Amino acid sequence: MRALALALGLALTAAVTGGATKDATAQYAAVQSRLAAGWNTWNTQSVLSHVLLPEGLSVTVGLHAGTLYSARYLDQAQPGGREPAGPQIAMGPHALNGAYSELTVSWNGLRARIESATEGGDLLVLVTPLKTPDTTALLDVEVGLLWNRAGHLERNGDAIDARLPSREIRVFGAGQAANDLDVPVATPYLTLALSGPAGIVTGHRRTLGQITEAIGRARRELTERWRGFGVDPETVGAVQSALGWNTIFDPAHGRVITPVSRAWNPGWGGYVLFDWDTFFAGLMASRFDRDLAYANIIEMLNETTPDGFVPNYAAGSVRSLDRSEPPVGALVVHEVYRRWHDRWLLEACFDRLLRWNRWWHEHREVDGWLVWGTDPTHTEFDRQDSAVNTLQGAKYESGLDNSPLYDGATFDPTSHLMKQADVGLMGLYAADCRALAAIADELGRPAEAAELRARRDAVAAKLAELWDEGQAMYFNRDLTTGKPVVRMAPTNFYPLLAGIPTPAQAQAMVNRHLLNPSEMGGTWMVPSIARNDPAFRDQDYWRGRIWGPMNLLIYLGLREYPLPEARRELAAKSEALLLREWKDKGHIHENTNAITGDGDDVSSSDQFYHWGALLGYIAILEAESATGAH
Repeated sequence: MRALALALGLALTAAVTGGATKDATAQYAAVQSRLAAGWNTWNTQSVLSHVLLPEGLSVTVGLHAGTLYSARYLDQAQPGGREPAGPQIAMGPHALNGAYSELTVSWNGLRARIESATEGGDLLVLVTPLKTPDTTALLDVEVGLLWNRAGHLERNGDAIDARLPSREIRVFGAGQAANDLDVPVATPYLTLALSGPAGIVTGHRRTLGQITEAIGRARRELTERWRGFGVDPETVGAVQSALGWNTIFDPAHGRVITPVSRAWNPGWGGYVLFDWDTFFAGLMASRFDRDLAYANIIEMLNETTPDGFVPNYAAGSVRSLDRSEPPVGALVVHEVYRRWHDRWLLEACFDRLLRWNRWWHEHREVDGWLVWGTDPTHTEFDRQDSAVNTLQGAKYESGLDNSPLYDGATFDPTSHLMKQADVGLMGLYAADCRALAAIADELGRPAEAAELRARRDAVAAKLAELWDEGQAMYFNRDLTTGKPVVRMAPTNFYPLLAGIPTPAQAQAMVNRHLLNPSEMGGTWMVPSIARNDPAFRDQDYWRGRIWGPMNLLIYLGLREYPLPEARRELAAKSEALLLREWKDKGHIHENTNAITGDGDDVSSSDQFYHWGALLGYIAILEAESATGAH
């Protein structure tokens, strides 16, 4: 991939472009400046590393543990961990601004809780052993400078001095001092015994008791802020922590972003952003941190390809040049604007969102139907990505990589399109048109608003042809045979997002299908294919498992209609599913089993993927709806 990026010469934009005003550009530069400051878990390589921005000074928890002849060293780890011999990392609370974080690591006979807090600009870390191996366990406090940042580090007795261009910082240990020379580290470090708790501080010395007290206070303050949302405080904590642990600093572009799962980042060149995943990260963040919300929205738009679409993925210096992903950007921007009312956000986003909207109309429309596709670029990229101009590539554009909806679909390599009219895409696109039209109204762009509303109405008319009155549902259509694809997934409900079904149709869809325990309802909902579909038994990725983004999009659709009972049931069951493994294991799964509610039953469900927290975000939305808040 790195060679591919060099061959293509792709330069990713790190600032707002595409018709934004000077004010919007300046406003966004200030957003990133505010975000990229202070201590936080910015280092994409490891959750054991705490970094000070903008200087890049790092303080890393290094663990030396094991029995005689099998001692090992650990200073890099990511959430989760499925290898028995590898570290198992259970994530805990994480404040978005780094004011508190907690995780538990189990590795090589050692189990320890690692907490951090900030106080007056200083970092405090407390490492508490919960289980120790047969021989001594040690904490090595590594101090370094990341990303080739300027500075000088020096060990001075029981402290490490960091002389940085703008200031000097001292790092101290607190606890029982020890000596450890068998450490694969080339920077200064301090060593403490883990026969009991050990601490790390910057700035000035603090006792272990003072560190413990400060960290306890930071945790209490964080959990207290979780109250007042009208839901279980742990639900709020899960949503915030999913964002907090996955938010990193990308030094190549000088930006703060929230990739889908930090465990994926090293293998993708430091970060990977997926289209709808990242927009949803911005949506979740909008309830807690306006700057982080704006950063994820704008940085995803900054990945827009030369052809004008937001790519399926962007990683390192590579983007998917052949395909996009579900168009949820305008829907998210409009939702976030309704909360914060910053006109400059609309100015920063509108022209690129409009260009993307037109791209769907120009490149993915067949006789008025919208379909998925993948356009060859005739470059080295095509040879690197085997999905280009194939049915699988079109499935990737849908975001539903192996959905049974497309089992019988055909692909035309000449037009580069899947030959299936897609209800989900058409519903999302109609909602995109409606949201963009509302944004155009706010910006005083009447011609564009009229254009968008006309396209929304045209899509609504085509969706009406996909309505099956007898079954009270929209179904995809095979454009080769002209026959409906009578399979039901959450995407069949997406026309609700644009208010296209009549109230009577919406009620029938909900009563007959969404809440039907033999189809989309049940204890755990909403499955990605109906329970009575033969593929449901697979419980493999999009073949029957439950996904947070699908539940969210259905919930937002229900919000367009007077269907309060359905909204409440979906919100309550989504929240229960999230908390099931968050409270017990510190997991926030990419997807979960629709039969058992388990996320750990397959290896293809990442254990800490931020959009899994959308299940809790739905509950927060519902609580706001009940109180009239927005």
